[in-house]
Amino acid sequence: MPTITVGLDGSPQSLAAADWAAREALQREASLHLVHAWEPQPRTYAPLAGTFTPAAIGAQREWGGHMLREAESRLAESHPGLRITTLQTAGAPAAVLLTAAEDSDLLILGSRGLGGVAGFLIGSVALAAVARSERPVVLVRAGEDAAAEHLPDATGSASIDTPYRDVVLGLDLENPGETVVGFAFEAARRRTADLRVVHGWSPPTSHGYGAAFDSGPDAEPAEQVRRRLAEALRPWKDKFPGVRVREQTVVGSAGRHLVHASRDAALVVVGRRKRRAFVGGHIGPVTQAALQHAAAPVAVVPHD
Repeated sequence: MPTITVGLDGSPQSLAAADWAAREALQREASLHLVHAWEPQPRTYAPLAGTFTPAAIGAQREWGGHMLREAESRLAESHPGLRITTLQTAGAPAAVLLTAAEDSDLLILGSRGLGGVAGFLIGSVALAAVARSERPVVLVRAGEDAAAEHLPDATGSASIDTPYRDVVLGLDLENPGETVVGFAFEAARRRTADLRVVHGWSPPTSHGYGAAFDSGPDAEPAEQVRRRLAEALRPWKDKFPGVRVREQTVVGSAGRHLVHASRDAALVVVGRRKRRAFVGGHIGPVTQAALQHAAAPVAVVPHD
């Protein structure tokens, strides 16, 4: 059975992430793995003994176990039939989560919202996981609930009985990444949602992006971009005939356009290029913009 891993630390954002992960697990017919990692706090260190005090360590472990049991019980009650497992361990949270997610389809993490401003406040654990994970990572803000993924009803009220909002994909035509595109199409298919594909481009110059276009008196760069986008998506449309696709080409970086589209999205999907030659990882500017300012959960999908 496939597995979805979620990191829990008891914060509102991690609990929202667990709820989102539970709904995703049911859609995927997957099990849910709740993981809590803790590190002994500096204030529990006993200088004379040269060790962390057992009482303080025991209290951390006890609190973590209680938090996991409460979360498991709540999720089992609200999502009957969902298979849930738990893990509590000491260690650096980012490293623990990445290891726990090695055999998972997804790693889900919470990220604190920026008050009334749409977007994420990304902590060091989430940032490290996004930059280094071999699996897709989804960041979910505190306050995100099931109704936020759906269109409002006829009265304008929140509902979980209306159709899903769009899945939004930020696509780089120079390096689209099949895993990124496939993830977005699958997400739209499972939700019976439209897929909105956003591609940002710059006007042709004597070098760079413009070299990809034909020249001539009738050349229309914008039209050629649209044609290239349609050609790139054609095999995916054939593979997912039930997914309605809306294509959007925009001048400039796709980042701000993705942020705008996220206001009416169930999920935003972006890619992250794997860079194994470097220590750690790298997050590109479009993905960074989506992570910092998107109003919907963001899935970061690593690709070659």
